[in-house]
Amino acid sequence: MKLRKLTIVGVGLLGGSLGLAVRERRLADQVCGVVRRPEAIAECENLGVVDSATSNLALGVKDAEMVVLCSPLGEMEGLLRQMAPFLSPDAIVTDVGSVKGSVVQLLDPIARSCGARFVGSHPMAGSEKTGARAARGDLFQGAVCVLTPVLETNPSALSQVRQLWSGVGSRLVTLSPSQHDDLVSRSSHLPHVVAAALANYVLSPIHPPEQSLLCASGFRDTTRIAGGAPRIWRDISLANRQHLSRVLGVYLEDLAEFRHALDGGDANEIERFFDLARQRRELWGQIQSGKANGSEDDRYAEEKGEIGA
Repeated sequence: MKLRKLTIVGVGLLGGSLGLAVRERRLADQVCGVVRRPEAIAECENLGVVDSATSNLALGVKDAEMVVLCSPLGEMEGLLRQMAPFLSPDAIVTDVGSVKGSVVQLLDPIARSCGARFVGSHPMAGSEKTGARAARGDLFQGAVCVLTPVLETNPSALSQVRQLWSGVGSRLVTLSPSQHDDLVSRSSHLPHVVAAALANYVLSPIHPPEQSLLCASGFRDTTRIAGGAPRIWRDISLANRQHLSRVLGVYLEDLAEFRHALDGGDANEIERFFDLARQRRELWGQIQSGKANGSEDDRYAEEKGEIGA
């Protein structure tokens, strides 16, 4: 499949990287970027992340076969309502949002009301860096991209969105919007909250100035994602607040158990805590590299009632 025109609304890290990847692989005859600031037009074109850029949403989506919303979650509904009158019949709209339940619920009816077709998607790729200057053509290579169709999703539109993400090198996974939001609340959203909390606590000015001098590579690696855009993570947290609140509760319970073992001087339980984490981390690494099938006899998890938590 080769698109005649692909429009990317929001040319930051993800949008710019998608534009680069599509252009490098020649998946579209024309890649148009819609930007908020008129001064960003020349920057995006000079960087080569799109063929052309505009701050005029109607002009940007005109004649586009596919539109990818790469804007913050809180802006997607408004943007789709604005562009709806200018979308071509049967145009496909997808997104890169980190939350899918509310996005699909809001955007799918708007798209169908104007004859367009919406397919939810979430490429699991990114960085703490932002902006088109951080874009990379290989950002999606080997990364998982989750597609979240619902009963009303058009099969042809779903197929074309699949081809787009597989075309830029992503590994595709299909989940319901609710399944997606449950899983990423643990693996993506919770780590951001933890990293931010750790940075806030350790780097607080209430501590002696020598504190920051003793923050070495472990602290740097653990808090790297705390450098993400606050507004984006505000929207993500609120959009997935039910799932995130629940997993935060489970996480705090696990920390409380560790504290209990620590206060009691329970060396065996403390070692077990760290050993289990090491084993799980190593198994995850093997699965990521294709060296393991993902099976694990985890009686400890069953004993603690972690399955499905």
